[in-house]
Amino acid sequence: MARLERLAECTHPAHGVDVVARGVDAVVARMRALDRTWPRRDGVAVFNRVYLAVTQEVGRHVGAGAFEDVEAAVTLDVRFAERYLAAVDAVAADRCPPACWRPLFQLRRHPGVRPLQFALAGVNAHIGHDLALAVVDTCRSIGCEPADLEDEFDRVGDILVSLEERVREELMPGPDVFQVADPLTHLLGSWSLERARDSAWSTARALWALRQFPGLAGELRERLDGAVGLVGRMLLTPLPD
Repeated sequence: MARLERLAECTHPAHGVDVVARGVDAVVARMRALDRTWPRRDGVAVFNRVYLAVTQEVGRHVGAGAFEDVEAAVTLDVRFAERYLAAVDAVAADRCPPACWRPLFQLRRHPGVRPLQFALAGVNAHIGHDLALAVVDTCRSIGCEPADLEDEFDRVGDILVSLEERVREELMPGPDVFQVADPLTHLLGSWSLERARDSAWSTARALWALRQFPGLAGELRERLDGAVGLVGRMLLTPLPD
């Protein structure tokens, strides 16, 4: 009942969707500031630009009334983004980020890694690891079960698919470079956003089911973090020109 009351308040004409969307606006502002700070070729900056565009798209969908449960959608989007921004803050403070993010930050200036690889490594860390934890964060924040978020998860997920499409459109080498024999071709074929998203949903449900068993839940999170980090390191394998 409390959650329904909060949702009614957030979507009441006196408040409007803008009240809820401010969380997305704050995330967009932070990522824009980061984009102005980092060199354009910086690997984290490459991912940040792609993610910024997708977050802006979520904001446009919120403003257009595309989400039935605005509170759930915006909370999920913001909690999701906060995981990435927390990794950025950890590195800026000389602290160790989650294992899933370490390869990207460690290799962000490697001259042998292509922009497309940086983008995919960031997507891998964010969806492969952060998305499941963001679902759990959202459930705790607004007092619901993962099943209550499934529609919003799917809608946000559909927008995230545009992230992969944008990566390919903006960072794909030209047809004269992108050949079947190019090692980048094999890297692209080794990772799938759709599979990562499906895995994130299953992991979120498992973590929620284990919330009364913090030891087991912590072990699952730790193993997920390490496994996603390993995939990220492989995606960032330096390639010949």
